[in-house]
Amino acid sequence: MKQLLLGFVALMLTLSPVGAEGYQVNVQGQKQTGMGHTGTALLLGPSSIHFNPGALSFLEGKYMFSAGVSGVLSQNTFVKEQPSRYSAESDNPMGTPFSVYGAMRVNEKLVVGIGANSPYGNSLVWGDEWDGRYLIQDLSLQAIFVQPTVSYAISPKISVGGGPVAVFGAVELNKALPLQSESGDGQVTLEGSTVAYGYNVGLFMKLTPELSFGVNYRSEVNVEMEDGDAAFSVPESMRANFPENNTFSAALPMPSNLTFGLGWQATDKLLLAFDLQSVGWSAYKELNFDFEENTAALQDSENPRNFDNTLIYRLGAEYQALENLKVRAGIYYDETPIPADYLTPETPGTNKTGISAGLSYALNARLSLDASLLYISGEERNDGYAPLNFYGTYNTSAWIPGFGLSWNF
Repeated sequence: MKQLLLGFVALMLTLSPVGAEGYQVNVQGQKQTGMGHTGTALLLGPSSIHFNPGALSFLEGKYMFSAGVSGVLSQNTFVKEQPSRYSAESDNPMGTPFSVYGAMRVNEKLVVGIGANSPYGNSLVWGDEWDGRYLIQDLSLQAIFVQPTVSYAISPKISVGGGPVAVFGAVELNKALPLQSESGDGQVTLEGSTVAYGYNVGLFMKLTPELSFGVNYRSEVNVEMEDGDAAFSVPESMRANFPENNTFSAALPMPSNLTFGLGWQATDKLLLAFDLQSVGWSAYKELNFDFEENTAALQDSENPRNFDNTLIYRLGAEYQALENLKVRAGIYYDETPIPADYLTPETPGTNKTGISAGLSYALNARLSLDASLLYISGEERNDGYAPLNFYGTYNTSAWIPGFGLSWNF
């Protein structure tokens, strides 16, 4: 049963709105994604609601709107050599994270807006019979982040902004249970939904006509799940050890996110950007589980994680190739927060490199088509989770194409 608890720990980790590694998918704006997901010091439309709400009041237009959707095609492989060579590959369905932002200028200095996105909408499927089935068989996660925003220009060169963030999440985890039974393995499904709250604030500065600076802070969020459903499929003779209609509660501290950005209009046609993102993962030391009804086989548990703080380094560029065409490129390096001996197949975290490209094609003065393509490659990692002695070599990668629209009125 300890394996059941540890499997859900990793599932909860994927709910984090600031988790820069693991299964977070950084596609909160098509233009920013094309530039290596930079954007803290850029004016790329109402998606600044996410990247830096302080920049919103410097955007041009009375009404601003953007929307986009991406397709996440991810792959994970696992190999172990002892006691004999074994390999497995995940069969993940395509995730479809989206983003929608709208903003309205109230007056010369004040802009209000609202944004919604789903940075955690992927699924992971290892299969029913693989060697790690007692840790996980498959999981599905849906999460929507909603942020009303206010941005105010203090002066022609400085603006601030921010707003509360509400996170609406739902998760489902399936895994096998090792039973001392002739009927073979049992099955457990954990399901739950939750709402959590935080905030997002930012400062934007025009240092010179060509150089801009931004800083964005997304707060730590404590996600609490109450009365999640725990459903067990076991032989009748063992049902007393796995009560029906059981529930569980858990809480997870989500780390803060602090990002500094620079934007440089190097020429009339070339825009360059650099972002440095600090993720306070050291706040995540353990996760405690409390089942409503306990038995000898189903006990509450404390699960150590001991994550480390991380940095993400981002570079991006945008070039005005034609009067109605802008092309983009970017690269970033994303450190894993997962220390040695704490790696699980639910979150097979490795240091990752992301390479991106994108474009915007203006159909007219108000409407443009946006597109991006991101490739993420994880460094091969030979590691595992010491409490369960489950070790092997993990490889992860993903292709993420995306499309969107931008309007300005």
